[in-house]
Amino acid sequence: MAQKKQKHYVVWFGNPAGIYATWKQCQEAIKGVSGAQYMSFDSLPAAKIAYSKSYQDYKGKKTGKSKGLTTSQKAEYGHPNLYSIAVDAACSGNPGLMEYRGVDTQTLEQLFLQGPFDHATNNVGEFLALVHGLAFLKKQKSDRIIYSDSRIAIAWVKKKKCNTKLKKTKNNQVIFELISRAELWLKNNSYTTFIVKWETKAWGEIPADFGRK
Repeated sequence: MAQKKQKHYVVWFGNPAGIYATWKQCQEAIKGVSGAQYMSFDSLPAAKIAYSKSYQDYKGKKTGKSKGLTTSQKAEYGHPNLYSIAVDAACSGNPGLMEYRGVDTQTLEQLFLQGPFDHATNNVGEFLALVHGLAFLKKQKSDRIIYSDSRIAIAWVKKKKCNTKLKKTKNNQVIFELISRAELWLKNNSYTTFIVKWETKAWGEIPADFGRK
């Protein structure tokens, strides 16, 4: 059996910055740090090379192999609207530990972060992140748009229903309470915010990505 690759995590801006061997250590270094800059790499040598450079050299780029789009194909998508916020979720396992967050697309300032929650899924996290982002923008009376890279979550929000197949257990009651609150918010609130699909193939990872790929 082939040995599983050991991921390493580079934190360019955190408390403190450095290279970490586990996601838990990385989390501790970025916890509470607004605009934290970090990313995962498949090996320690790759992480060391990345740490010697800047976060901007890697932001929006996948660290693995990818065919991607041609320059002309990317041009068809144009550029993302930086007057926006971006939301994303990450889940270790399916179901597993899930967390989600929203960031300012231009500055990468972290606007909100929730989790981790036990026994949840990435799709649920993407849905909750979108609703949280909508509520955040409405409270701020902001006319910014909101980006999500999840077509599923966008569809659920439009239907005002989290159509998850996740089963309710004693370990994830909080998640289902959040889902109910999110669905209720969608039913009881109107909003003018444009929800836009983040085009990962053309623009790289969404700015709210947790960098665990």
